[in-house]
Amino acid sequence: MGFFILILLFPSLYLLFHFIKWALINRHQGCYILSYECFKPTDDRKVSTQFSGEIITRNPNLGLNEFKFLLKAAISSGIGEQTYGPRNILMGREESPTLEDSLDEMDEFFQDSIQKLLSKNGISAQEIDVLVVNVSMFASVPSLASRIINHYKMRDDIKVYNLSGMGCSASLISINIVQNVFRHVKDRYALVVTSESLSPNWYTGNDRSMILSNCLFRSGGCAILLTNKWALRKKAMLKLKCLVRTHHGARDESYGCCMQTEDSLGRLGFHLSKSLPKSAARSLVDNLKELAPKILPAREVIRFVIAVMIHKGTGERNNKPMINFKTGVQHFCIHTGGKAVIDGLGENLKLGEYELEPARMTLHRFGNTSASSLWYVLGYMEAKKRLKRGEKVLMVSFGAGFKCNSCLWEVVSDLDECECDNVWKDCINDYPPNSLANPYMEKFGWIQNEDANTFKLPEDLQERIDFYHANFN
Repeated sequence: MGFFILILLFPSLYLLFHFIKWALINRHQGCYILSYECFKPTDDRKVSTQFSGEIITRNPNLGLNEFKFLLKAAISSGIGEQTYGPRNILMGREESPTLEDSLDEMDEFFQDSIQKLLSKNGISAQEIDVLVVNVSMFASVPSLASRIINHYKMRDDIKVYNLSGMGCSASLISINIVQNVFRHVKDRYALVVTSESLSPNWYTGNDRSMILSNCLFRSGGCAILLTNKWALRKKAMLKLKCLVRTHHGARDESYGCCMQTEDSLGRLGFHLSKSLPKSAARSLVDNLKELAPKILPAREVIRFVIAVMIHKGTGERNNKPMINFKTGVQHFCIHTGGKAVIDGLGENLKLGEYELEPARMTLHRFGNTSASSLWYVLGYMEAKKRLKRGEKVLMVSFGAGFKCNSCLWEVVSDLDECECDNVWKDCINDYPPNSLANPYMEKFGWIQNEDANTFKLPEDLQERIDFYHANFN
């Protein structure tokens, strides 16, 4: 009799154990986003098509062939006329950036977005327990994290992480750091600050693999407030469900496909190799292999496994089985690395134009803002009132190294019923536009008919600018 009582009692004890474990430990390990604030620079930092041409013609190292290459790249970039650049480049000092230029660029972002984020949530800087800052291509001493702590007079016992060199996928690495901290301490606030410094990184040479980055990267940044406080879960916007990181740095081809380096004349720039698409695709596949079983319903995983087995059994090379991520995900937040990146991810994930629209519109409006771009895409979804409680949002990003990082969020608030109060507020009604075509061909198309043997820009800077106004307008 006692044996049967134990058999009946064991499941109850098992359930009781896991309930106590959840109540005392697991429920405090959640990672919630309370709010985020994307940075919108002032209008005097906008880089219009006309201004782009003026910046390009200032470079004495470019010739007709480079102009034609840049025209082709700009036309197909997917970038519009409302993006932003750093002040030193707009002022014509791209060849001689100073330390102060970089610090001023970061301070303008820090003091605007962080202050707005804290004020919006009624939280003081002294309440922040964890600070993670990621700016890949600029590392100052003291660190940028220390600069934020000094400006906002944060507590002495704050836990600080300052990341550099992590590339465009750094914001998800920052989220992962916060997630790991939250697993060991409860009732904490964390602040993630993600941006990129363009002031010292404008390439002034003529290497095509390096001038391409000038066409894509633009100024931006985002501050994100997270917590694991159980009492605040209902006030949160999103809850982190899963995060997967893939790093292919051990492969030489992947490691060297996008890196900061110098050209043959010692000019610093950001090199993008022809092997980048291949490296990105390979890292994406490995990342999704680990991610899919964690976020998709069992029926979809089983269907895919059976389809793969049948495909191998028939020996057919075409029509490879594809896993359907839309069975477990409603929204796709894709890194705006460029039009080719968005198209490639759309093809690999079998996404339609509706799913790709937020990334395309973000690229058009803000350009590639590096690690912060995911949050502008999320902001577009929120402004369009697409995010409903209970739905899932998948973020996918790539970065130098080479890395592919992804994570899944669950919407925990009725964001589709909230008034838009983010970086898209003033322009969301203009998107999507009837056409994403930019005016580069209209303004600069004449250069395609020029002859390399006769075309010549004046060597003097002022004469070059006068030449620009005479021919490019």
